[in-house]
Amino acid sequence: MIHYNLRCERGHAFESWFQSSSAYESQEKRKLVNCPLCGSTKVERAIMAPQIVSRKTRDNAVAPAAAPVPAPSTDVATTASTPLMMAQERELRTKLKELRDHIVKNADNVGERFPNEARKMHYGDIEHRPIYGEASPEEARSLIDEGIEVSPLPVLPDDRN
Repeated sequence: MIHYNLRCERGHAFESWFQSSSAYESQEKRKLVNCPLCGSTKVERAIMAPQIVSRKTRDNAVAPAAAPVPAPSTDVATTASTPLMMAQERELRTKLKELRDHIVKNADNVGERFPNEARKMHYGDIEHRPIYGEASPEEARSLIDEGIEVSPLPVLPDDRN
């Protein structure tokens, strides 16, 4: 997972997590990344300081967080909204976890057979049912190119620890 500080054309600063830098670029190109304040899809990465966590820092830190670099803006509400954005991020993470837990509970895990099972359902070879599993980025792209709707299960940074 990669964390980006972003800024829209109107100067609103916000942050978001992406599976990888290429995932961000793909979503940004398809206009799927938008400002939560104004909805603008003209978004760019803001300047960020890297967060380097040493063993000592990690052991002492309760909840490490990147320090966002404020975007140049005349909008005073942007800097005042930081606590609100943090609350919104926590709420979003909670909702994403609930969504993932619901999918895991109510769908069949077909593992590496996911691309084949999704195709069979799409083409009517087997009955439709909720499934989830594993697919490489290339396999997922191929499914999408065939018109098969797929989307990744939300993975949060805490899930990998």
